[in-house]
Amino acid sequence: MPTQFTVVPVENGRKPHWDADVDDNNVFREEDEDAPFPGDGMPKENSPFINNTDNDKGSLYDGTNLALFEEEMDSNPMVSSLLSKLANYTNLTQGVKEHEEADDDEGSAKTKKPVQSPALGTLIGVYLPCLQNILGVILFLRLTWIVGTAGVMESLAIVFMTCSCTMLTAISMSAIATNGVVPAGGSYYMISRSLGPEFGGAVGICFYLGTTFAGSMYILGTIEILLTYIVPSAAIFKADKEGEPEALLNNMRVYGTCCLTLMSLVVFVGVKYVNKLALVFLACVILSILAIYAGVIKSAIEPPVFPVCLLGNRTLQNHDFDHCLKTMEVDNVTVTTKLWSLFCESADLNATCNEYFRLNKVTEIQGIPGLTSGVIKDNMWSDYGPIGMLVEKKNQPSEPAVDTTQDIKLPYVVNDIATFFTLLVGIYFPSVTGIMAGSNRSGDLRDAQKSIPIGTIMAIATTTFIYISSVVLFGACIEGVVLRDKFGDSVKGNLVIGILAWPSPWVIVIGSFFSCCGAGLQSLTGAPRLLQAIARDGIVPFLQVFGHGKANGEPTWALLLTAGICEIGILIASLDSVAPILSMFFLMCYLFVNLACALQTLLRTPNWRPRFKFYHWALSFLGASLCLSLMFISSWFYALVAMVIAGCIYKYIEYRGAEKEWGDGIRGLSLNAARYALNRLEEAPPHTKNWRPQLLVLLNLDSDYAVKHPRLLSFCTQLKAGKGLTIVGSVLEGTFMTKEDEIKKSEQNIKSSMTTERTKGFCHVVASSNLRDGFSHLIQSAGLGGMKHNTVLMAWPGTWKQANDTVSWKNFIETVRETTAAHQALLVAKNVDSYPTNADRLGEGTIDVWWIVHDGGLLMLLPFLLRQHKVWRKCKMRIFTVANMDDNSIQMKKDLQMFLYHLRLDAEVEVVEMQDSDISAFTYEKTLVMEQRSQMLKQMHLSRTEREREIQSITDSSRSSIKRKNQTGASGCSESGPSRTLEESQEEEAQLIHDKNTSSHVALNDKADAVPDRVHMTWTKDKFLTERNRNRAEASMGVRDLFNMKPEWESLNQSNVRRMHTAVKLNEVVVNKSQGAHLVLLNMPGPPKSRGGDENYMEFLEVLLEGLNRVLLVRGGGREVITIYS
Repeated sequence: MPTQFTVVPVENGRKPHWDADVDDNNVFREEDEDAPFPGDGMPKENSPFINNTDNDKGSLYDGTNLALFEEEMDSNPMVSSLLSKLANYTNLTQGVKEHEEADDDEGSAKTKKPVQSPALGTLIGVYLPCLQNILGVILFLRLTWIVGTAGVMESLAIVFMTCSCTMLTAISMSAIATNGVVPAGGSYYMISRSLGPEFGGAVGICFYLGTTFAGSMYILGTIEILLTYIVPSAAIFKADKEGEPEALLNNMRVYGTCCLTLMSLVVFVGVKYVNKLALVFLACVILSILAIYAGVIKSAIEPPVFPVCLLGNRTLQNHDFDHCLKTMEVDNVTVTTKLWSLFCESADLNATCNEYFRLNKVTEIQGIPGLTSGVIKDNMWSDYGPIGMLVEKKNQPSEPAVDTTQDIKLPYVVNDIATFFTLLVGIYFPSVTGIMAGSNRSGDLRDAQKSIPIGTIMAIATTTFIYISSVVLFGACIEGVVLRDKFGDSVKGNLVIGILAWPSPWVIVIGSFFSCCGAGLQSLTGAPRLLQAIARDGIVPFLQVFGHGKANGEPTWALLLTAGICEIGILIASLDSVAPILSMFFLMCYLFVNLACALQTLLRTPNWRPRFKFYHWALSFLGASLCLSLMFISSWFYALVAMVIAGCIYKYIEYRGAEKEWGDGIRGLSLNAARYALNRLEEAPPHTKNWRPQLLVLLNLDSDYAVKHPRLLSFCTQLKAGKGLTIVGSVLEGTFMTKEDEIKKSEQNIKSSMTTERTKGFCHVVASSNLRDGFSHLIQSAGLGGMKHNTVLMAWPGTWKQANDTVSWKNFIETVRETTAAHQALLVAKNVDSYPTNADRLGEGTIDVWWIVHDGGLLMLLPFLLRQHKVWRKCKMRIFTVANMDDNSIQMKKDLQMFLYHLRLDAEVEVVEMQDSDISAFTYEKTLVMEQRSQMLKQMHLSRTEREREIQSITDSSRSSIKRKNQTGASGCSESGPSRTLEESQEEEAQLIHDKNTSSHVALNDKADAVPDRVHMTWTKDKFLTERNRNRAEASMGVRDLFNMKPEWESLNQSNVRRMHTAVKLNEVVVNKSQGAHLVLLNMPGPPKSRGGDENYMEFLEVLLEGLNRVLLVRGGGREVITIYS
């Protein structure tokens, strides 16, 4: 139903004033800022106009009626400008016309010519080109042989299957072709823009190969007509009957190569000559068809005389004899004929003759009995046979001979190849190809969306009628033995279809010769341009060289490649062998045209609005199924080869090809599949057996918005190996309106780093008023539905101790709390810049797991996943767990080994026993310094003067406390001396206070480390008594220490002292056992429930990890992630 528009004048409106120096096309400036596809000379496909130019200028609005929208005029044009642009739309003619104009302009000043509107209608633009491409060499050279071999019924089945396939494909193609403008490229363009660059490139190359091999087939047909029916004496290689097939193939190779060279030169010199001869070639086809029908009518009235000689029921080659007689009377004398000499040793009547010749009579029948003869009854059913089988008339009497060894050397008509139904399907199918000719010329049509469906479907209907009627009429008019005679040897070497034509067989011979020549030239013209279109799209990198050509755009390099591939088909030399090859490629092309239409219909994308309405997804699927069936019916071997070629090209484009966004159906299908899968995932949480870390990687960016720690992405890649979900996120401080450009730059940098580190996943950068809220938003909202992260990976805030960094450690602790609240696992990588890259290969070493508390088994799973990657493959897994005094460590080790056995994990097990010990002086000093620093951090909001006073007071307090400690002599003079030296050089900064107080107690730590016997693997009774006595002695010394000093220690928070004691003692054990490990995995303690001790929590973790290189802190998400069950 047409849409009606009414133009209503607006009162008090004035004509807008346009700047005289500015063209009125600037409303489309934003559409044209991006360059088109490299080298294809085509505009952007997301633009609504084909002929946008880069010289479009802006239009400035200076009116009053639409002043409300004046700020949007740059990006949103007025409707009047839009309609004006559409009214002036012209589509350049495609194909070789531009090259013809370029040839005409060479040597003269190139002036811009006014573009003429396309003027071709349905008849000239679509119907006749399709007719010319469909009717061709198979009709003239093989259809009669197919009818004679397969019979009328099976031939009709072949025609029905193949024509149904092309009709269904034409319906699908019409829907796609009328869903917008189809530029040059025809089927390649339709498939690539409907199914994406991978399928488009694969099928486009298959279509190119099919078109190229079609050129080989037409050239071989031309040479076969030339050497068999026009100039048989021109054969270079000659042989007797036994070697005749090989000699014919050699002749085809020599003459075919010469013909290909000549045709390639014609195409190279000027395609315009080929186009001017197209009408002549079409006239030859039409006249030949008319001559056949005229001959059928003539045969019903007066059948032509073409006698066929039979010996018994065997058909004889009628080349070397004139009379179908053994003997004849000449002047009342019985003499032998030339036929006698072919079967006997001499011309004498008493000569020894072939047994079958002696037993059977020679009879002569008419090769064309006529339409009313009833011969169709004999031709109704098939007559397949092996290679070398004699062509025999079934109802003719015959006496069999005992010796048949010499039959191959005698002038019988035999099968040159083994025949069967599927072979004939493959040979016949090229005769129904060519349905894309109309869509390839869409730019030349006056109304492509009307002409393409009507012209293509009418051409297929016409040719289907011609083929069906030809099958029936051939079976009704021609003798069966003549139909099965492929090269017309029984009718003196005439073309079988030619002897039926009227007025002369030469009409068909000359017509088919020029028809094949024209079809070959058109294949050599179209195939290079198809390859050039694929190369210029840039989706197959190694083909880009073929996108170049002469100055006028002629695809010279593509023509050379086409000629080379065409030569391969010519070297095969057999028309019957080449036909199934191109059948595969065309069938694959048609298969994907049908799939494209079905996919677009089922997805119901908003842009799918074809003007051709007589389509349905079921018809498209039926057509695709029929194409696939015909591929395997014709030749399962060639079908598999074609699929492998297409599959390799698909994977190559997917791996190396340029990324293109064409709004294709595969992307829509992926979206639908993703939506369906997400809905299914939403139904229930994943089972423990399906659990794998779905990572949210929190990145920090530097001032240039580059990734600070790219090794974090490397570690993510090694952990994931491309499996599961990976979301890489970061936060910028600010609002989205002010940080839009920075966000885009950050995402580009992150994606570049992900590509470099081979991290497969998604990137997400958000803007937030502060980093803490931004990371919180990512943790809460990253992912979609069931595809949400369950694990957060981040780097340890290495600068948290610096005085100017008061935020990082707070953000870190809040992130820990939020992941715990969200029941998500947390991985914190310390010293991440020292982690291995993807190119590194770690040698023999260990991944040490310190299993302190059970948090779902994530500690066990992570080393297993890491060892799947080649970086960590040679590393062994060691699991350490801690036993207390009252634990049975031997039983713990056995239980842990059994647990790992059931988990199917290979790891060494070690149980580390830690006895209860008193808190050392070093622990107290470490706690004291920590609380002093905490007090300082709480005062950071004071003014600078107040802050300096506060820092000074803390410094003085620290000095006085250490002096009092030194006076007691508890630590010895050798330990206090270095401390006093360091104290004298103390600065006023809080960081230096912490560092120097820490260094002042290194000796205490060394003293603690000097007792290696305090960590044991197993307990015995004697060892237990010895240890208990030593502990009592040390306890008494500790009691004396409590009375000797530390008045300031008494005010310490005892909870902090205990936590520090745990960190110090556990650090001693871990460093002792795992300092040389490639990676240490450790349970991460949870943050305090009260936020007042957050800064102390960071100190605890720092002490726990001190002295270790690569550490991964692991905090489980509160659920089991590993199971012993299958």
